[in-house]
Amino acid sequence: MSDFNTSVIEEFRTEGGAVGGPFEGKTLLLLHHRGAKSGTERVNPVAYQKVDHGYAIFASKGGAPSNPDWYYNLVANPDTEVEVGIDTIPVTARVAEGEEREQIWETQKEDWPGFAEYEERTSRTIPVVILEPR
Repeated sequence: MSDFNTSVIEEFRTEGGAVGGPFEGKTLLLLHHRGAKSGTERVNPVAYQKVDHGYAIFASKGGAPSNPDWYYNLVANPDTEVEVGIDTIPVTARVAEGEEREQIWETQKEDWPGFAEYEERTSRTIPVVILEPR
């Protein structure tokens, strides 16, 4: 885990889910996931959007040509948990498709314009993952 992620995770947990700097006022959660091949437990801070059936997260990887490792880990191991504020919530991950994906993705680009920039940087369709509480 990078020093940056480590500091964001520590601040998130210390401040009850609030993070400053570039994330000031933004919605972040801590995504727990297990390595698809290694089985190693990992935690990543990720942007989220509250949706009717849970939380949507975005496999943008800053517009890189490949998806982030956590995406493949969730596809392989969809039952996991997230930290939202001070709560730890068991969830099941699924990849949004079609109109559901498009609607959530367009809202995310409006709320966080950086995601539109990520989309411009890559030729892949950025996956939207729904985390549904169990």
